[in-house]
Amino acid sequence: MQYNIYCDESCHLEFDKSPVMVLGAVSCADNEKASIFSDIRNIKTKHGLSSHFEIKWTKVSESKIDFYIDIINYFWNSDVLSYRGLIATGKDRLDHQAYNGGDYDLWYYKMYFCMLDAIIRPDHQYRIFIDIKDTHGGKRVQKLHEVLCNNRYDFHHDVISSISQINSRESEILQIADLISGAIAFYNRGMYCLANANPGKKQIVDELLTHKPLDSTTPLLESKFNLFVWKPRSDNGGKRP
Repeated sequence: MQYNIYCDESCHLEFDKSPVMVLGAVSCADNEKASIFSDIRNIKTKHGLSSHFEIKWTKVSESKIDFYIDIINYFWNSDVLSYRGLIATGKDRLDHQAYNGGDYDLWYYKMYFCMLDAIIRPDHQYRIFIDIKDTHGGKRVQKLHEVLCNNRYDFHHDVISSISQINSRESEILQIADLISGAIAFYNRGMYCLANANPGKKQIVDELLTHKPLDSTTPLLESKFNLFVWKPRSDNGGKRP
């Protein structure tokens, strides 16, 4: 079976002063993709929006909250969509010199590996799509493909056939990953509790919280909504997470 994995990042830059980074991936079978795109575009037009309107966490506002809640409900009610997220804590105080050879990018690859490796099965084939964030993404994507394949002895890319960058405007499924990952980052950065927090974003978080906690690791075999909270070694009593 061919599966597509659509990945998004929130607070992923080294010096963005955020203590938390969230990586998120929404997966579906390739043969379901067209139907999902059509369903989401119909939800957009139902709410008076262009079918090309981009679902994006940074765009969430109270004026469009009914639309965004419908998108969240569509995800939860879908039998063919699933979410895997990694919440990396303590990002603002990592000792890269001690553990990553002084290289933030190496840590970044490790986090992506932890996020993706848990959802890849050797009896399926995967295409992975990552949102374009900056001009350095191409090299990172190539390295990530190499690391994931080598770990599984997938030297001919029979399991992970490709990893490529796409613009989020091209994929409604990637836009769902952006929305959910943004909400998880918002909650775990403490912005949800601020007195001046965006009320629309708070309602998105509230809706997600009716289904699952957003700040704790789920069982590894949880398939619909799977989270892993990564902590620096110093937060684990010196033990590996």
